[in-house]
Amino acid sequence: MSTVAQILSSKPSQTVHTVAPSASVRDAIDVMARQRIGSLLIVEGTRILGIFTERDYAHKVEVRGRTSTGTPISEVMTPDVIFVTPTTTSQECMALMTDRRLRHLPVMDQGTLVGLISIGDLVKDIISEQQFVIAQLERYIHS
Repeated sequence: MSTVAQILSSKPSQTVHTVAPSASVRDAIDVMARQRIGSLLIVEGTRILGIFTERDYAHKVEVRGRTSTGTPISEVMTPDVIFVTPTTTSQECMALMTDRRLRHLPVMDQGTLVGLISIGDLVKDIISEQQFVIAQLERYIHS
């Protein structure tokens, strides 16, 4: 079973994209589109104020008839950010994401943001672990 630290170390990029709470929804969506990501953290200095996801855009902007350019991200972000630590296991993350219906989890280490993992990162890790176990079992069976 992998830890979040191991999953983060296997990612090609450790960059966590952020915007200030004063940014417009349009600014946030531009960053998300340019970086090809599904979420952004809203930060002020070193404090995480919230998270903004594609789901937030659909539910809080588009459906409610708000404009992307006229709406500050602070009005539509999800303020209660759930995070994990580097020692959290992949199974704990998967349970948390399933129970809370989340797709992204910021990773905090002693109050410092150190990364972000997605459901895709977890699925990739779990598949890799399962392939390893299958290979080991096949070797055992054939020997």
